[in-house]
Amino acid sequence: MINVEFIENILIEDQDFISELFDNFEYNANIIQNEFKVVLTINDKGLLVKGDKDYVLAATELIKNLYGDFKKNNKLTEQQIRYAINMIKSGKAPDINGILDNAIVHNYKGKPIKPKTLGQKKYVELIENNDIVFGVGPAGTGKTYLAMAMAIKSFKNQEVERIILTRPAVEAGESLGFLPGDLQEKIDPYLRPIYDSLFDILGYDQYNKLVERGLIEVAPLAYMRGRTLDNAYIVLDEAQNTTNEQMKMFLTRIGYGSKAIITGDITQIDLPRGKSSGLKNASQILRGIKGIEFMKFETSDVVRHPLVQKIINAYENNKVEKKDDNSNR
Repeated sequence: MINVEFIENILIEDQDFISELFDNFEYNANIIQNEFKVVLTINDKGLLVKGDKDYVLAATELIKNLYGDFKKNNKLTEQQIRYAINMIKSGKAPDINGILDNAIVHNYKGKPIKPKTLGQKKYVELIENNDIVFGVGPAGTGKTYLAMAMAIKSFKNQEVERIILTRPAVEAGESLGFLPGDLQEKIDPYLRPIYDSLFDILGYDQYNKLVERGLIEVAPLAYMRGRTLDNAYIVLDEAQNTTNEQMKMFLTRIGYGSKAIITGDITQIDLPRGKSSGLKNASQILRGIKGIEFMKFETSDVVRHPLVQKIINAYENNKVEKKDDNSNR
């Protein structure tokens, strides 16, 4: 059977959008052409899409969705395009609209911080409507960054009095006692990813002012023991490296007027052999309790370099293949 070339004319006269597609040596347009095996050309009324009918219709739907986002955001990025392509291929394209509508907060440069995927949008909604939310998923899905953005938004709106950010200091082959420097210098490397996110959102000067006034606290998880945390926004990062006892200790610190976000990736557990992850067990023990929600991120929610998503998928596929091999022995 011979495939007859199908042509779709997309009536878009917005030259700014056309330029975003075809500038930079047609890089953005080439992503779409390569993914859907179509040819994009410009005519006096907009865009022509040529190719196999199914691919042309998919590419047309993609471009219309991208144009809808462009009108709200006045920007078109490779990240947007690749995410929209994934959604088109998985049949979720109509849901893309509206992701970029509302900013959570603006960073110190005035740049809006917004959800970039459907999973991130759902995560933000769960945080808004629950006192305890677990964000579980692979690296690069924005679990911690969005939790911090929500914490800063809540603080700025005077919904909480302070922000507390913590993570377990898991000793990856080195004892803290043998590391150089005083206690703060010893634990700083474990907390560096939290500092980086805070600097990106607040700026260095604003962050330091809030720390000096005791309104932001960044500390290892062990420092939470024995405390009651009222009117606070608490983020526990790298929670896959908590033990059951540590997770229970953390969750029972939460006082009146507080909200807690727990993030982690159960594929990256660094606990010693024989220690079970408090994050994995919490997801089994606490499900069904009103006010506690679990958000499971997928690889489609990864917002880092496109290769990160492929790397995660490759490792997941390798894990499945090994499991199948073992079961067949």
